[in-house]
Amino acid sequence: MRQLSTSYWPKDESDQVRETTVGQVLRDTARSAPVQLAIFEGCHDPAARRQWTYGELLDDAETAARALAIRFDPGERVAVWAPNIPEWIILEFAAALAGLTLVTVNPAYRPSELAYVLNQSGASGIFLVPEFRSPMAEFLEEVRPDVPRLRDTILFTEWDAFLESAPASAVLPEVQPGDIAQIQYTSGTTGFPKGAELHHRGLVNNARFYTSRIGLRQGEFYVNPMPLFHTAGCGMGVLGTVQSAAVNVPVFAFDPALVLELCETVGAQFLLGVPTMLVAILEHADFSRRDLSAIRVAVSGGSPVPADLVRRIEKEMGATFSVVFGTTECSPLITETRLDDDPDDRAETLGQPMPQTEVKIADPGSGETVALGALGELCTRGYLVMNGYHDAPEATAAAIDPDGWYHTGDLASMDERGFFRIEGRLKDMIIRGGENIYPREIEDVLFAHPGVAEVAVVGVPDDHWGEAVAAFVRPASGIPPTPEELRIHCRESLAPYKTPVHWQFVDSFPLTASGKIQKFKLRESLG
Repeated sequence: MRQLSTSYWPKDESDQVRETTVGQVLRDTARSAPVQLAIFEGCHDPAARRQWTYGELLDDAETAARALAIRFDPGERVAVWAPNIPEWIILEFAAALAGLTLVTVNPAYRPSELAYVLNQSGASGIFLVPEFRSPMAEFLEEVRPDVPRLRDTILFTEWDAFLESAPASAVLPEVQPGDIAQIQYTSGTTGFPKGAELHHRGLVNNARFYTSRIGLRQGEFYVNPMPLFHTAGCGMGVLGTVQSAAVNVPVFAFDPALVLELCETVGAQFLLGVPTMLVAILEHADFSRRDLSAIRVAVSGGSPVPADLVRRIEKEMGATFSVVFGTTECSPLITETRLDDDPDDRAETLGQPMPQTEVKIADPGSGETVALGALGELCTRGYLVMNGYHDAPEATAAAIDPDGWYHTGDLASMDERGFFRIEGRLKDMIIRGGENIYPREIEDVLFAHPGVAEVAVVGVPDDHWGEAVAAFVRPASGIPPTPEELRIHCRESLAPYKTPVHWQFVDSFPLTASGKIQKFKLRESLG
């Protein structure tokens, strides 16, 4: 194992970046394993679940690509607005084969948010379901006059007719690894999101490195409740399973009972979910009744993964846990723990960088690399970094410096082995009377209390100290703990100035669609 002298990790070149595309990796797997099952539909009705082999998936994707080719020119942008249905995945490959850029849209969006993304991306077309938790087709009609560049609308309920419109003679373009495959919009926890332009090279290689590290093998079932509009869903999940010739089980929409039933039904070997999903699965009444013995790997990231949650999953599921860390802008993964890492490293760190990924911890002020173990901003450089934010040069320049380093905005430290720990976001750091306080440390302490199911710590204005520490707690089942009980628990591990002085008990947290707690809403709730 390499020993570092500063908080800088040079890229590991033991595995090469392949010059390929989203469409080509499907063609490669369909050629080598045409009858291998590729998709097992994860809808609620077992009788309605459809399946595709890799040969069938490629046939449908190429047919859809030809149908796209008569409607759009290469380089145009086409939006997709739907929950996790198989047609979403087919469209992902079809758009790539047709040389189009797929704009992934959160199905929870309201009309103003939809109009913003369609206009900001310059989308020429949109695929959508008529409704999903809201009247989506009606929302689109409402904003259509305000989206002048949108010229084509295709409903997924008319998918078969769309495929039938494909001319056999349509010629598909030559697509290059550096072409933009997708525009993915960031979570938008602080206002309107930015559209990260993700290229084929970054998406496919990042997904392959991910599934290689977790050991996903041909024919294994990968239950995927992450939304497809998110990089964890359509990148890690879709492109990772395809390159492993594994079976993707897209869960229609997250429901712990459905996830548990699907895991038992297919004998899933892999389960991915953000921490809030995994907590909901563990707390569900069906957890003890379902046979989950086939699950050998559980994966989580997207928001801080408490060490106690990792240990609880490993104990109660009998699976090995892998923590991933990344950002949409990085296709998405930067680091990941290995299955054979020490149990404490698996639980308490973010692992080491992925192959071909350069990482440093930099002083936020000077930009200089900090000493080992010191806190700073995590920055990365390499094949994985986005081209930039769509039509937002100032935001791009603020995120990617002239030397090509992408600045994540995350506070982290690195040890001499290259294992990382995250303390939180730069903007979430609490400064109380000149002391820097990192919410992650307090959250980990509180999560270890048996009466705490979930917790989020934020800074709130304070006339005397500048900021004070506030903890929002969702109690576990049973008798909820009192603030005084939690204060005493914190004082056993934390200095007085880190111990929360404001306590709020909640039934649920405001979340982004990718499962991240919206801390700005928690701050606002305290006035």
